[in-house]
Amino acid sequence: MTAKLSQTDAAALAEKFEKEGAETILKWTFENYGKRAALACSLGAEDMVLTHMFLKVNPQVRIFCLDTGRLNPETYDVLEKVREKYGYTIEVMFPATAEVETMVKEHGMNLFYRSIEMRKLCCKVRKVNPLRRVLSTVDCWITGLRREQAVTRLSLGKAEIDDGNGGILKLNPLADWTEKMVWDYIRANDVPYNALHDGNYPSIGCAPCTRAIKEGEDVRAGRWWWEAPEYKECGLHIKSS
Repeated sequence: MTAKLSQTDAAALAEKFEKEGAETILKWTFENYGKRAALACSLGAEDMVLTHMFLKVNPQVRIFCLDTGRLNPETYDVLEKVREKYGYTIEVMFPATAEVETMVKEHGMNLFYRSIEMRKLCCKVRKVNPLRRVLSTVDCWITGLRREQAVTRLSLGKAEIDDGNGGILKLNPLADWTEKMVWDYIRANDVPYNALHDGNYPSIGCAPCTRAIKEGEDVRAGRWWWEAPEYKECGLHIKSS
């Protein structure tokens, strides 16, 4: 399958997948797209579940991550854990050197603390632009997004058209999973995960923009904690209006 799906086709697929398990969705994805589909792995808990599942489907699947240059050491450790457990090397995508140098020269290294606009600029240079380079080479991409993660994700479907990336298919196999389901799967299958999760980091991004949460706080409270919840997206998952 290489032809782009229509919004109607994607809606029908989302309705079908709502009744399907994540592994079934991943199997369908590889059977229909092969290496024209890719899993965007943040190296967080949800994406490690999908990495484990996807490699069970076929060891030749395509999995990539974005190295912003500002990640925690524990996050890099996950890449080595994957190599050791599965004998698989996750593709690592980097931001364009010239773009980072220009941004830092004009706005400083920690520009993201000054305003939402500056934070979004940093995310664009370090994450969104590298993602778009990868997605220009595929017809379908897979994420570990879940509905209960954030107010911005409550209406998330398991299949949708990504208008911001050329109209390719975007799949969210864990959309209806709870956090408990994620961790039950990790423990039952001995899935490698980021050690920061054990220190009350349910959501992990760049080191300067992520902190541990306190008891009772929302799972995304540690991401860009100086911003209101409705702004807490980096641009990777913003739908076109």
